[in-house]
Amino acid sequence: MKTIIALCVSVLIGSVAIAQEVRPGVLRTPDSRFENLPGFDFEPHYADIRGYRVHYLDEGPANGEVILMIHGEPSWSYLYRKMIPVLTAAGYRTIVPDLIGFGRSDKPMSMDVHTYLFHVDAMTELVEQLALQNATFFGQDWGGLIGLRLVAENESRFARVVIANTGLPVPTNSETELGSAFMQWKARNQAMIDWGDIPTGTMIAGNVQDPSVKDAYDAPFPDSSYKAGPLIMPQRVPVTVAYPGTTANAAAWEVFRRWNKPFLTAFSDGDPITAGGYRIFQESIPGAQDQQHVTIEGAGHFLQEQKGVELAEVIVKFMQDNPLPAATALVMVLRRERVDN
Repeated sequence: MKTIIALCVSVLIGSVAIAQEVRPGVLRTPDSRFENLPGFDFEPHYADIRGYRVHYLDEGPANGEVILMIHGEPSWSYLYRKMIPVLTAAGYRTIVPDLIGFGRSDKPMSMDVHTYLFHVDAMTELVEQLALQNATFFGQDWGGLIGLRLVAENESRFARVVIANTGLPVPTNSETELGSAFMQWKARNQAMIDWGDIPTGTMIAGNVQDPSVKDAYDAPFPDSSYKAGPLIMPQRVPVTVAYPGTTANAAAWEVFRRWNKPFLTAFSDGDPITAGGYRIFQESIPGAQDQQHVTIEGAGHFLQEQKGVELAEVIVKFMQDNPLPAATALVMVLRRERVDN
């Protein structure tokens, strides 16, 4: 009898796993895992990107100025739930996607899929599908690595940039040039890859010292087979010239060294991995000169969790202090009138 029960359970589990696989090698998290998440009462939106279902939030007035916010590793759009209400109340339209492999987006099971270029191209295609123009970009962690490339390679679509706790690595000859904190994290991550799992919820909850968020950051991943993206992404940071992405990053830096549009850094004071990373942006980018750069105090790596409202208020002030050029603003007003009519 026990053997029969065990067999039935095995078959049932197998059938559930097959049901989650939307095509060979691609998993989709059941919608039920995202129900009743605290503070996350947002309507999901989806786009088809190269055959993957990509989830994004689209909040605020449809004719408002756009803010594109991209999350990093190993989080998802839930990270921005405290910021969105502040931004929409100020009249802005907020677009917050889940990277492929994260959140409510589809999850390729192979780590080989998750290259730097793959994620840049996917987010670029989403921006193109949504026809975003004169957007303000915000990125943290991998959201910055991906988003800064996206901005540099599509600069006509973006009017402003804000970054926090992130970077855009330039080619170096030695991994040690990136600093010991990142290399320690990279080594810890490799141990997770060898183990075959990454404790997403536990990591973020521990970092922000809030156990109540653990389940929300575990929600996208019913089991470790869904975690190829979170597992491999730390190893994809192009830390030396031997890594894919260094040439494209160097080209992106050439764009930013002549970038005259407003550029703001808002790093936290408690993130050892990106500590001091704002300096190269403030010193190298023309548009960062004379901006009121901010240090968010009392926050670690995931400052959106610990200081989300404050960070959103910083972005609102930055956008208000750096309005769109008059001609651009007039075009947007005319477009809004057409939409309203």
